[in-house]
Amino acid sequence: MNVVRTRLLNLCKVITKGTTPTSIGYSFSDSGIGFLRVQNINGGKVNYDQQTLFIDELTHKALSRSQIVGGDILVSIAGTIGRAGIVPDNAPPLNCNQAVAIVRTNEDIFRPYLRHWLESNDAQSQIIGATVTGTISNLSLTQIGNLQIPLPPLEEQKRIAEILDQAEELRTKRRNAIAQLDTLTQSIFLEMFGDPVTNLKGWDIQPISAYVAQFQGGKSIEAESGENIVTRNRVLKVSAVTQMKFRPEESKPLPDSYEPSPEHFVRDGDLLFSRANTTEMVGAVAYVKTSPSNLLLPDKLWRFVWKQPTKVLPLFVWVLFQTSVVRREISRRATGTSGSMKNSKLWPGCLVYRSTAIYLFNLINLIIVNLVKNVSITGKIALYLIKLYFYY
Repeated sequence: MNVVRTRLLNLCKVITKGTTPTSIGYSFSDSGIGFLRVQNINGGKVNYDQQTLFIDELTHKALSRSQIVGGDILVSIAGTIGRAGIVPDNAPPLNCNQAVAIVRTNEDIFRPYLRHWLESNDAQSQIIGATVTGTISNLSLTQIGNLQIPLPPLEEQKRIAEILDQAEELRTKRRNAIAQLDTLTQSIFLEMFGDPVTNLKGWDIQPISAYVAQFQGGKSIEAESGENIVTRNRVLKVSAVTQMKFRPEESKPLPDSYEPSPEHFVRDGDLLFSRANTTEMVGAVAYVKTSPSNLLLPDKLWRFVWKQPTKVLPLFVWVLFQTSVVRREISRRATGTSGSMKNSKLWPGCLVYRSTAIYLFNLINLIIVNLVKNVSITGKIALYLIKLYFYY
């Protein structure tokens, strides 16, 4: 079937965006009308019950251009670009800031279909360009209106949206299962090696400097600004590691005039460590299985440089740094200098035999695969299997 494309503008009654009240002489309130930002758009939904600011009725009237009604599609157009969500039909009066666009459609398009399409590769490639290194800092209302959307018949749009809704539900369940598995992994780690702070298992305690030669960071270079910027190299943001997983897309373009030091490039096998963020996120770690060849370390991310011969498995340290007790201890000790981190003495068990650690991780991975296939298996069974394998 040949599907025609049309400009999104042709399917809309309104495409507009919000304004920050303080920029026009108004202020926020402790209660009143919900004032939405990008963080209120997530998973195809608009959440106005959490992380919501408020404005009073007078401010809401002054910001008449950005008054939101049920059925509107909200699209993030600054910061995290292209996130979309549908406002529930029964939503109360709402407003939004300039990082959120309001798309109010006509009857020619099924809103859930449009929402799914806005987050598709097709739409995203039009927004940021088809290149891997392309980036865009802001999306204009004109650019939104000019997006070329495939427009099948209305019944076909509904069928496509229904299929995508089902797929999204499955992905949500999978994410929830993975979150539980992350908790299971930490529980297994603590069961095997004990609490790294209290050290009831009596492991030898050594400073990090016993197996880390140094923490190596990059430089603070001002990133390129503007739309559709493509450059030779990019620099990681701190957000590339704060989810405890390496996210190379969390990066910014660097000027082509900057010639980086070879040691500042991210390498396969690196264990990266955030030295600056909120107190809770200082010390977030991510293991780099593979990395694009043009990514650079910023000054706020360090790599572990291991002493040779290597005495510890990097994956072991990666999991160790994710345990809640270690996270709390890092937050308490955070001072911002690599020397202070190297002198910390809170890592019992880090000098376990490499073969033991490899066995443990291989077994955990095997159990995780089985858990995904059969979610009825319990954490206790998994823990028992690991004990059986590890001790006997």
